[in-house]
Amino acid sequence: MKYQTEQKDDILFIRLEGDLIASSDTQQMIEGIGDLQEGEAQLCAVDLSNVRFMDSSGMGVLVSLLTKFRNRGGELVLIKPSDHIRKLLIVTKLNAIFTIAENDDYAAQFLKESIY
Repeated sequence: MKYQTEQKDDILFIRLEGDLIASSDTQQMIEGIGDLQEGEAQLCAVDLSNVRFMDSSGMGVLVSLLTKFRNRGGELVLIKPSDHIRKLLIVTKLNAIFTIAENDDYAAQFLKESIY
């Protein structure tokens, strides 16, 4: 699992690539993002467009991130998950708690509107 982060207009964009599964890479990513959260980031967009596979641990990572941002008065949105990941979200009913955006612009618009 590879990831990159970038800050744009008060929004933390996290771009994931590979398989979102239980691994040491995933744990390092969670810790790295936790360090970024110590700053002022309240809004987060997680780009899943390059994630090939996700297991229950990966879903747990997404729920954990959502919880952390909401506990800070913020919000998190998922960007362009694959059909496989969309189906997992539906089967697990997590589609009811996550907002899905088709691109960065829609994600940014939703996030900015969510805090006002």
